[in-house]
Amino acid sequence: MAKNTDGDDKSGRSIRKLGNLTLLWRHATRYPKQILFAGIALLVAALGTLAIPRQLQKVVDDGFAALGTNAADIAPFFHYLLLIVVVLAVATALRFYFVSWLGERVVADIRLAVQRNLLRQSPGFFEENRPSEIASRMTADTAIVEQIVGTTVSVALRNLVVGIGGIIYLFYLAPQLTAYLLIGIPLIIVPIVIIGRKLENVSKSSQDRVADVGATTTETLGAMKIVQAFGQQEREAERFAGSVERTFETAKKRIKLRSLLTLVIITLIFGAITGIMWQGAVDVVEGRLTGGTIAAFIFAGVLVAGSFGALTEVYGDLLRAAGASSRLNELLNAEPDIAAPAKPVDLPLPPRGQLSFQKVTFRYPTRQDIPAIEDFSLTVAPGETVAIVGPSGAGKSTIFQLAQRFYDPEAGTIRIDGVALPSADPADVRERMAYVPQESVLFAASARDNLRYGNWNASDEEIWAAAEAANAAEFIRALPEGLDSYLGEAGTRLSGGQRQRISIARALLRNAPILLLDEATSALDAESEQLVQQAFDRLMENRTTLVIAHRLATIRAADRIVVMDEGRIVEEGNHTELSASQGLYARLASLQFDMPPRAEAVAAK
Repeated sequence: MAKNTDGDDKSGRSIRKLGNLTLLWRHATRYPKQILFAGIALLVAALGTLAIPRQLQKVVDDGFAALGTNAADIAPFFHYLLLIVVVLAVATALRFYFVSWLGERVVADIRLAVQRNLLRQSPGFFEENRPSEIASRMTADTAIVEQIVGTTVSVALRNLVVGIGGIIYLFYLAPQLTAYLLIGIPLIIVPIVIIGRKLENVSKSSQDRVADVGATTTETLGAMKIVQAFGQQEREAERFAGSVERTFETAKKRIKLRSLLTLVIITLIFGAITGIMWQGAVDVVEGRLTGGTIAAFIFAGVLVAGSFGALTEVYGDLLRAAGASSRLNELLNAEPDIAAPAKPVDLPLPPRGQLSFQKVTFRYPTRQDIPAIEDFSLTVAPGETVAIVGPSGAGKSTIFQLAQRFYDPEAGTIRIDGVALPSADPADVRERMAYVPQESVLFAASARDNLRYGNWNASDEEIWAAAEAANAAEFIRALPEGLDSYLGEAGTRLSGGQRQRISIARALLRNAPILLLDEATSALDAESEQLVQQAFDRLMENRTTLVIAHRLATIRAADRIVVMDEGRIVEEGNHTELSASQGLYARLASLQFDMPPRAEAVAAK
């Protein structure tokens, strides 16, 4: 009893998994004309295929009979046969075109929809879902979907029409022989169900192993300088080889199962055909069937057998596509943790640039054991410059993440210009902020596109003005194509100081009332640091500014310095006051100001 229940459960799971293919159907139905044309071409091709054995019957029974009196009389029979072949070829070509078009279009639409939804997700989503694994879904899984929509489904439908139509035609030709043929159908279904269940699980594992290969490749290539700097090429090659071999071993299991399925099906089908041919030959000898009828029956029987045999292979492909669709559907249906309320509160105009934290406590989703910040309260007045300092892990960067509402705190309230962040549209909140990260993030695009990323509609005059203010105009003019110069992957064609000045110019173009600076001068040489610091000074004019400071020398002039440790504010004041207090800030300052410059960067970290 338990075994039957287990079988029912597995069967139900297979059916439910195939239900994931509705994702493909939803996207395909947006193009009804192409579906209609593909359907007509498919039907014509299937009917053309079935017309061949019918015409073959006429050739044998009527044409060869006419051959005995006049050889020219057989020509019309072959003319009609050639016409059927031409119609079949044209219909097949049209079917291929329209279903291939649909496959490419559906995949493109799914990729666009998934990407749009991913852009809505908060950073917490990418902590729990590796970007490299997501990239694999966007490539490997969509490739499977493309194959299914563009090839497999149309082949399956064609074989289904040919199979059903062929059986009807076989009954017309020889009911008794067809009855014998149909006895083998249950024998075909049984191995499909048994082997198909195992194939489903192995196919899913195979897709997961392919995703692991993609993730390993992305991780290694993204850290190639570190890999080579530490001489770990051989280790990474072995790690990648391990992923590839695991993928191959899983693929071998899938191939064996599909091969076994093919072996069983072909043996049963063609074994049945052989037996039926034997019986048919007896019927011809005894005069119950004509030679043309048995020729047509055998030809049509082969078509039917081939069609149902192909359907068994399609079943495995459909399971793979269902698994891929399920993985894509997860990304497509993921709801962002951070979203605009149904009726967002408008932020006041004109913007003042006030930012306040009131008793805020927050834990990262993947680090629930320790609060990143706890009972944190801070109010930054419009136009004020506040520096945030403290040891690594004190919670400084978390303040920026919460201010931009990439996360919501578990307790407390954050307000911008008096409006609580959850009450406002996150896009409106972020529009009032400009952010300069510690490590410059540039895109594989032109200098112009990287500069105007904060204000896409900025004119060239505005772009050059921002570049001048950020001390970036000189090196941009020296680029081969100026603003149109390609900066390379992540801006690799620029130096660290140049990339940072591009980031500052981008923030200037944003022209936001609140500025978030994750100071990035510790890794720069003295000349670049001076140029970047000058750009920072211009950027901070008439703006509310929060600065995460690693080099305390850069924030001596801040209106206020907030010292953090273990997620809490432990000191607050200006440089002079904090230096005299003999607390954490004074200790950090003495480490930096009393040691040689080379060691300063190390101490700051």
